[in-house]
Amino acid sequence: MKNPKLDTERQKIIEACHHDPFSVLGKHIVNKRTLVRVYIPNAEEVVIAEGNLPMRRVPETDIFEWQGKAKIPDHYRLIWRDQEHREHITHDPYCFPHQLSHFDMHLFSEGKHWHSYRFLGAHVHEVNDICGVLFAVWAPNAARVSVVGDFNSWDGRAHPMRSHGSNGIWELFIPDIAPGTLYKFEIRNRETGDISLKSDPYGQQFEIRPKTASIVTDKVSYVWHDTEWMEKRKVWDWQHAPVSIYEVHLGSWQRGPEGEFLNYRELAKRLVDYVTDMGFSHIELMPITEHPFDGSWGYQTTGYYAPTSRYGTPEDFRYFVDYCHQHHIGVFLDWVPAHFPKDAHGLGRFDGTPLYEHEDPRRGEHLDWKTLIYNYSRYEVKNFLLSSALYWLEEMHLDGLRVDAVASMLYLDYSREDWVPNEHGGRENLDAIAFLRELNTVAHGEYPGVLIMAEESTSWPKVTHPTDVDGLGFSLKWNMGWMNDSLSYMSKETIHRKYHQEMLTFSMLYAFTENFLLPFSHDEVVHGKGSMLTKMPGDEWQRFANLRLLYTYMFTHPGKKLLFMGTEFGQGIEWNSANTLDWYVLEYDFHKALQLLVKDLNKFYHQSEALYRHEFDWHGFEWIDCHDADQSILVFLRKNEVEEAKNQVDNSPKDELIIALNFTPMPRHNYRIGVPQPGIYKEVLNSDAKCYGGGNVGNGSAVLRAENKPWMDRPYSMHITLPPLAGIILKQVDEKIEVEKS
Repeated sequence: MKNPKLDTERQKIIEACHHDPFSVLGKHIVNKRTLVRVYIPNAEEVVIAEGNLPMRRVPETDIFEWQGKAKIPDHYRLIWRDQEHREHITHDPYCFPHQLSHFDMHLFSEGKHWHSYRFLGAHVHEVNDICGVLFAVWAPNAARVSVVGDFNSWDGRAHPMRSHGSNGIWELFIPDIAPGTLYKFEIRNRETGDISLKSDPYGQQFEIRPKTASIVTDKVSYVWHDTEWMEKRKVWDWQHAPVSIYEVHLGSWQRGPEGEFLNYRELAKRLVDYVTDMGFSHIELMPITEHPFDGSWGYQTTGYYAPTSRYGTPEDFRYFVDYCHQHHIGVFLDWVPAHFPKDAHGLGRFDGTPLYEHEDPRRGEHLDWKTLIYNYSRYEVKNFLLSSALYWLEEMHLDGLRVDAVASMLYLDYSREDWVPNEHGGRENLDAIAFLRELNTVAHGEYPGVLIMAEESTSWPKVTHPTDVDGLGFSLKWNMGWMNDSLSYMSKETIHRKYHQEMLTFSMLYAFTENFLLPFSHDEVVHGKGSMLTKMPGDEWQRFANLRLLYTYMFTHPGKKLLFMGTEFGQGIEWNSANTLDWYVLEYDFHKALQLLVKDLNKFYHQSEALYRHEFDWHGFEWIDCHDADQSILVFLRKNEVEEAKNQVDNSPKDELIIALNFTPMPRHNYRIGVPQPGIYKEVLNSDAKCYGGGNVGNGSAVLRAENKPWMDRPYSMHITLPPLAGIILKQVDEKIEVEKS
């Protein structure tokens, strides 16, 4: 007699719409007899290996059953032959109990699992010495989820997953498959029955684009050699240390002889050699999180846990970071929690519904970028993003993250006219704010010494203040105002600059309200903006002089530093990610000389506590003169008050630097400046020096003696020569030593 309920259940298995395949498939006790039921599409015959027990095909189906009194082990194997007469042997996935921890799933549902990547996704796993892969995915609104891959001919009927009910997590342990296996999740829409193929949100490796399958990775076997770096980082006093960052797009920095991408390992050696020679302390990578479209530069991410396969494997990337650390170079990563692309294999409508994105398009879509916005109010979505950040810090040993597009996260009306106010009627995205605060609290608490940097372009208050005083908790904020004002000023013809002096001085009105980083990033040399060099006015000599002056201003202005690749040697055209940098221009004197200046500025910055000891407070900066707009001159003091107090005891020269900048092409001879101390000063850097491509106007090795003549509200003063379109740095020297030299 047929069991109508059983027939219905079996029919659901055949139609791949059963949410609980374990209730039908596998081993069961029915009327005190053992029943084994399997469903193997396109199988010709199936045998239970233990006992060599043939299974009976249910007529006109690919369901096979065996029922009897023979003892079947808990984890039995199936031998089956397909339609091409190939024989297969494997353990039955449906004879294994669930493997996920209820505690893990509970924490995830509460948004408190900081390492959810350790149980979601695909992980090499063993059950009673049987090896395989444990798959788990969050898809709460799906009717059915299957694992598909090259091991089952991408057939979603073959390996439907077990649902864990209200938490929305699906799980399946598939024995006898190994690392390197390609896979995706096939998801059936609960409402329409439509089928979608999705890459693993927690996948740790992907095929090289345009292919989009996830790849099962092996357990991490990489042996790190950066213990010394990691231990020092924990106690690193980064606020009072020099930080100079080289921003890099790995695919266009350098390539192989045939134009091919370089591997992470080769890039590590080349980059470390270069940035070490140039004096940078850190590399910042534009997003190397997996992304389908080269032209997005990585900012439209689909693989939040995977270094892109364009340049190698996750192990190769670990080597990259390790090699940098062993050679005293830190590594930051651009990380993008603000939005994600609409690619069909990605996160959009992941289970057939707006899951990762907000369901209201006024809050769930970026019209400018044609991307989707995360629903920060969902615990599981916040957990996904938070775990991604910690994954890169913990598993890849990164030294920090630059969080992209923070402004777009903070404001509900960002770049849109049609928007929905928050519960208080305001424009602030309260859920995103809460997420950012949690991100910074957890990251700084778990990984002392890492830097979390905000690309934030508005006047949002307390971006870098602690969360317990209503701040967002970031380590650093990109100073976009300084960048925009500086570039706008420098682009003006020199004859007009005297009318815009405030564009240079305004930054000091807010310079110490946040922990600022001064960026000349990739955003300033794309989309028709031209290169840094072509932004500068004048003939060739003046353009290079202006750029040398700008970099001198940058390296002496309070704030950490960042330069995008190619800007250090004056790339002639704007950056194009499809091509490598124009390294050939270093055959020309002006470019080579500019590169030398950046190298020397880096060196000088790292060796001068007066430039980095107090970058975030007034103790390190004083105006000497900011009012000479007619001649477009700025003079200011950088100092290290801690050292100054110590030097007062032995009357040695104070740890102070005088920076004088001339933004016109007219040299200023006998230009009097006020100085804080009597004694002898010397010129220690001049951007107009011959070795930098300048005209060699300046003070050279001349001894500059301060006179007892008040000037610029200073008790002493002296005459100097200010070279055209250049900056000079003066330092007080020990008079006894100078007398002995003479």
